Parts: sequence; C-alpha cells; structure tokens
Amino acid sequence: MTNPLLDFSDLPRFDAIRPEHVTPAISALLEENRALVAQLEAPVPGGADAKVTWDNFVEPLDNTTEKLGRAWGIVGHLNAVVDTPELRAAYNENLPKVTEFWTELGQNLALFDKYKAIKAGGEYMTLSPARQKIIENALRDFRLGGAELPDDKKTRFAEIQEQQAALSTKFSENVLDATNDYALYVDDEAELAGLPDDIRQVARAAAQKDGKSGFKFTLHFPSYFPILQYADKRELREAIYRANVTKASELGAAFSKCAEWDNTQNIADILKLRDEEAKLLGFPNYAEVSLVPKMAESPQQVIGFLEDLAKRARPFAENDLAELRSFAKNELGLDQLQAWDVTYASEKLREKRYAFSEPEVKQYFPEPKVIEGLFRVVQTLFAVDIKPDTAPAWHKDVKFFRIEKDGRLLGQFYLDLYARNGKRGGAWMDDARGRRLTKNGVQTPVAYLTCNFSEPSTVDGKTRPALFTHDEVITLFHEFGHGLHHMLTEVEELGVSGIAGVEWDAVELPSQFMENFCWEWDVLQHMTAHVDTGAPLPRALFDKMTAAKNFQSGLQTLRQVEFALFDMHLHYDFDPHGSRTAQDVLNDVRHRVAVMIPPPFNRFQNSFGHIFAGGYAAGYYSYKWAEVLSADAYGAFEEVGATGGNILSVETGRKFQREILGMGGSRPALESFKAFRGREPTIDALLRHSGMTS
Repeated sequence: MTNPLLDFSDLPRFDAIRPEHVTPAISALLEENRALVAQLEAPVPGGADAKVTWDNFVEPLDNTTEKLGRAWGIVGHLNAVVDTPELRAAYNENLPKVTEFWTELGQNLALFDKYKAIKAGGEYMTLSPARQKIIENALRDFRLGGAELPDDKKTRFAEIQEQQAALSTKFSENVLDATNDYALYVDDEAELAGLPDDIRQVARAAAQKDGKSGFKFTLHFPSYFPILQYADKRELREAIYRANVTKASELGAAFSKCAEWDNTQNIADILKLRDEEAKLLGFPNYAEVSLVPKMAESPQQVIGFLEDLAKRARPFAENDLAELRSFAKNELGLDQLQAWDVTYASEKLREKRYAFSEPEVKQYFPEPKVIEGLFRVVQTLFAVDIKPDTAPAWHKDVKFFRIEKDGRLLGQFYLDLYARNGKRGGAWMDDARGRRLTKNGVQTPVAYLTCNFSEPSTVDGKTRPALFTHDEVITLFHEFGHGLHHMLTEVEELGVSGIAGVEWDAVELPSQFMENFCWEWDVLQHMTAHVDTGAPLPRALFDKMTAAKNFQSGLQTLRQVEFALFDMHLHYDFDPHGSRTAQDVLNDVRHRVAVMIPPPFNRFQNSFGHIFAGGYAAGYYSYKWAEVLSADAYGAFEEVGATGGNILSVETGRKFQREILGMGGSRPALESFKAFRGREPTIDALLRHSGMTS
C-alpha cells in the first residue's frame, strides 16, 4: 500500500499524500470500478432462475464506488484548502476521467435494468425503508443521468458533463486566483483611521511577511470587510469595494495581468450546457431538472415563494434604507450614499442606536471559549461527548476531534478555521467518509469543517487567540449543524446516511437551526470570556446585541431573495442562446425586488460560486426555503423555554436528533419534519425571528 490515496483502512493519510499520488491512485480505482461494472452487467450467475439482489448487486457496487468517491473527495478537498500549481494540475488532469466514469455509470442501461429488477422483484418489499429509498433514488438518478437516451445523445450528454465539470472548476480557480493576486498596501497609518487595532496588527504582519512596510489588505473576507465596515477614509472603502465586486471579471484589478481570470464567458458557457442537458433529458429548462430531487415541486412554486417573501420584506427594507440615508446625510455628511458607504454607515448607525460596536463584542469571543461553548451546546442537547483526537492533517492549524456516546465512537471531524492563501473562500462542511454497516462493523462518519476566520495574532511578541465576530460565531454554529447532520445519523446505508440523499432544499435545516443558539443568553454566558480580563459577556451588552439582532433584516432578506430569484430565472426562463446576458437577468431582478441598486460596475455574478461552481444551481432558494423549516423547528425549543424550561431542552434535543439528524435521507425531509414537529411547517417563525411581523 505505497500509495496513501489507496489506503482505506482508516483516516486519510494527509501527511503522506502528494500530488504525484493522484493520477496513479485514480487510474487504479477507475480500472477497478470498470472491471466490477463489467461483471455486474453480465447475467447473474446461477442460471435462468437466479435473481438480482441487494447482496449480489447493490452492495458490491457500493463497496467499490465508495473507494473512488473517498479518494477523489480527498483530492478535491486538498485542492480547495491547500491549492498549489502541482495539486491543481493533478486535479484538472483527473477531473475529466472521474466525470466520464460517473457519467458512464449513470447511463449504464444494464445496471439500470438490474435496479428495476430489484424494484419489481419480491425482495424489494422485504428491504428496509432505507434500502428501498436508495433503490428509488437510483432509478431517479439513472433517468436524470441520461440512461434512457439513445446512444448518440448519450455521447453528447457525457461531453456536456465533462465540459461543465471543467468550466465549474475553472470558475472557482479564477475567483481564487483573482483573490490571491490582489493586494492593497497602505503606508500611512493615518489613512486607516477607524480600523480596530487587531485588524491593523494583522495587516501590518501581512506586509512584514512580504518584506514591506506599512499595512497589507487582501480580498480575503477577514481582511477586506473591516475596511468597508470601519475605515473612515471613503476612498479606501471605494478602492476595496471596487476590487472585491469586480474580481474575476473584465473590470477586475487583475484583468490586465490575466484576462483568463474573467468568468464572464464561463458563465455563458455553463448556462448553455445546462440548458442543452435539460433539453436532452426532455425538460423545458434546467430548473425543472434541478427540482426533481428537491422538496419544491416547480420553478413557479419557488418563484412564488420568493416573491411573497420579497413582498413581506419590502416595507421593512424601504424603512431600513430611508433610515440609513437620513443618518448618513445628517450624521456622516454623506449626501449620496454609495455602495461602499453602506456597510460603514450601517455600522455607525448600529453603534449609535444600540450603543455597542462589533469590535467591542469581538473581545468576548476568543476562539478557545467559543469552541468550548459550541461543544457544550452539542453535548447537552444530544448527550454526546466531544474530545480532542489525533490524525494527520493538511495544515498545522487544523484540529481534529471525535464525538462519542457512552464511550462509543459516533464520528470524527477536522476543524480548519483560518483564512490563508491557497484556500477557497467561504465556509463549508464536506464529508470525508460516510456511515455504513460493513462486514467489519459500523464505519463511522468523518467530516471536514472549513471556515475563513482571522488567525491568532502576535502583539509585542505575545500570541493572542483568534477573536471571532458574533457573525463568525454564527457561521461556525451553522457549519457544525451540517456536521451534526453527517455525524449523528443512525442510518447504516451509505446512500442515505447523514446528508446523503437529503433533498437539497432541506439540507440547510440543521445548519440554520443551530444558528439560533447563538442568540440565547443561557448559551452565550458560557461561551464568552474577555480576551484580556476573562470576564464573561455582560448581560447589558447581550441585551443590546439582541435588540440589534434584526437591524436591517429587511435589507438582508431582500438581498438573499435577489440572489435566489437571479439563480432561478437564469435556469428557468432565460434563453442562454439569445442576446440577453446573465447581467441583464440580474439587473431585471434587482429592479423588481431590490431597494438599493449596486453600481453598474458590480460583477457579483462572476464570483457567485454557489451556483456556478457548487451544488446550488437553481437551488439557491434553498437557504430561505430551509430557513422556514429551521425557524419552525427551533420553535419547539422556544416553546419549552417559554414554559419555564431550559432552551437547551434535553428531551427536545433527543427528539430532534432522532427524527431529523438520525434519519438522514432515509425518508422525505417533510416526513422527518412532521415527525419532529407534529405538523407541516409554517412561515410564521421565520418572519418572527426576522422581526418582520406587524
């Protein structure tokens, strides 16, 4: 076992994996998978009476394809968190091969027929509900994978999948390269008036690392966003705003150096390919394809949901904007509120109205205390223990933990918290290994939890822990919710354990559910300690934070609706072969629902990785759709608290784990929700949580 990517005995051997291992490992696994597929295509041994069964067909196929999925998952993860030219080259060399195999598998009529034989045979009714769901999902996915297409169209369908995979990867690489390329150096500290000290310290250290004096700012979120939020110098805010909203576009700062980083044509090409894929499958548009495995029934239903939400939010958003413009003019001397002024003016207004600032709050959220508090919530609600563990990792800052219940291992997770060059922006959870029952017992799940927060700083030779904003604490709870969905599953069939098989527009339920605990005093008082004094968050400051919770919630809601409608219209009623562009669609949506229109040079879509390089195409609405579910689910805990109980209700937590987390994708998400809540979801809790009730 000289190639570490071929070692599936335990956890990934990140200390041994090198770019040169990728091609030999993937080639060997593809060969093994194709050999097995050839065996499974043949009639079942044993003569005319022999039947296709779970044991002689589904299980061996799962066993072999899982190894390819795990190995390629490791490669994809490394490409996202420690991008190097060598690793990128290896990833891009093998991406078409892997895509080709999965497309071949999804179009294999012999395998499709065997799944249909299991469904039609007597064994099907004896299978567990989880296994029945896997069969149903497989039949659906074969149809969506082009299995029923004639051979010539299958060939074109396969070409489309490879081209889409390559374009999505290129889209993501362009955003990363444009982000890494940009640097804004400031020599005169006076120009940084308004910036908190810890942000200056990090920027000074970044400049020193480059061998330069002064301060260095980049397009990584922890670096550029504080300028928009706190910098008094308007020109500085405009410079960083413009750089951020034009990255990976024809207007980007890096365009003159590398025009290939412009994603405009990639967007156009991706949309054309998706439209062609839909037409090949007999659907009128890609949105219809995307919704087949989701809760939502049609694009019209989704658009109706979003437009209704926009209608409800608009009066609140208009009021938010009117207040902000008045404050900016009267208090800040900004007669015309520009896009690069909005975050700054909003922060000033919030500080005045609620008498606190984010830098003040941030001092109470040092990383160790936040992690301890997060673990306390999880351990209380779900009766588990989270303990430090050891495993090889891809970077020195990565931590590793295990989750146990009564001394029994349930799952493990890697925690990679800090932003750095070579690491894709944003925050996400991904699975390293899924839960399943094997001949050697239960294979426990393993998750990657990735964020992009500020790293610990060194002041006067002394290292201070990373300090998180409250928004970053919420992000951490969000991603951990995804991790819990993956790790606390009780299903033992790989295809529907954890998040596998869960409808995409319900997959955000556990993550958004966990965010709510960040607003509970019983939680925060145990997860805060001032970085210098160790004092917990004062109750008076917490009360100010909760009073400000729904500050500008109308504007924030409309912003999410804008993104979701843009995504849905792009894939539903936009002709990618016509003269109109994605920018035209975005402009139309903004003029219909937004109360604040960005400047014409804004190229937000050129870095909208969720829909062009992620899994959210015609699915970005999922965030708001699932927020209805998560807010309503959290209402069960609020009801316990309202009757004198603890918001960290052990009984309610167990029920949530049993009916939502534990079930994974083994039954429809709506059934799981109703089993937990006793009824269908309503939008009331979401509107109440957002402060948008009359």
